[in-house]
Amino acid sequence: MEKVIIIGCGGAGKSTLARKLSKILNLKVYHLDAMYWKPGWEMTAKDEWEKLINQVIEEDSWIMDGNYGSTMDMRAQAAGTIIFLGYSTPRCLYGVFKRRIMYHRRTRTDMNEGCPERLDWEFIKWVARYKREKAPDIITKLEELKLQGKEIFHFTNPRETDEFLKELINKRRSIN
Repeated sequence: MEKVIIIGCGGAGKSTLARKLSKILNLKVYHLDAMYWKPGWEMTAKDEWEKLINQVIEEDSWIMDGNYGSTMDMRAQAAGTIIFLGYSTPRCLYGVFKRRIMYHRRTRTDMNEGCPERLDWEFIKWVARYKREKAPDIITKLEELKLQGKEIFHFTNPRETDEFLKELINKRRSIN
């Protein structure tokens, strides 16, 4: 695993998984939210965004966490491993509300400075609809990418993700 993307619903724990994987694999993490959102929640322009993503893709190894559909195909083609956190809607909503409370009036570690945690109705609706509206297309795309030789992991709950991490740690230990 040298080039990894982690995708999934908001609140699933993509950034947390990215940090854990980074420690195990010794790979640099790029949190797409921190790259995309400038201080004050200002969006990055489309051409600048694609340029930033291309710069990361050209590196020898990395972990990128985040969805950002406009660059999903280019990131998926560059990655060797794709991890999809397809957790339940209640689990993701729980993660979103927990994060909002934990980072009240503060900026998360996986965000750009000047972007304090916030939660609005549009985001809550997006999370609530994700499993029904977004996940089926992602699963279809992952099946296509698997046929292209990509290593695909689809975890449906945090327990599966934790088991994957434990197995990865054990494999790394047996190699060293």
